[in-house]
Amino acid sequence: MSLELNDMKRYFGMLGSFFGLLSVVLGAIGAHALAPHLTSDQLTSFEIGVKYQMYHAILMILMTFVTFSKKHMQKLMFIFLSLGIIFFSWSIFLLSTNDLTSLDFSSIFWIMPFGGFLLIFAWLLLFFNFYKKNNN
Repeated sequence: MSLELNDMKRYFGMLGSFFGLLSVVLGAIGAHALAPHLTSDQLTSFEIGVKYQMYHAILMILMTFVTFSKKHMQKLMFIFLSLGIIFFSWSIFLLSTNDLTSLDFSSIFWIMPFGGFLLIFAWLLLFFNFYKKNNN
């Protein structure tokens, strides 16, 4: 099944809106429900996860206005951003709240840098898309 340009833009908008909504909800939970139970370092980590998720949610929404020189680059951008947000921010959420659960999430620590690399690759892909457009 081939995804058309409008489908991809819709997916960017929908998932970006979802991640943005989730950032606001998680930020409120962190500030009001979790703050009394987390150390200042844990709360700071949780807030970093919320911020990075929101930054990239906004980027996903902005992607609805970007035209890619090649269709597969747009799909890669969607995959890199989606998985990058999940692996980076969500692993931060789990690790910073690790003491509040009976589960030990410390074994997933390696997922966070992988998610960070995916986010970096997404930004590089966007940069090269604009670079290529300006040089054609």
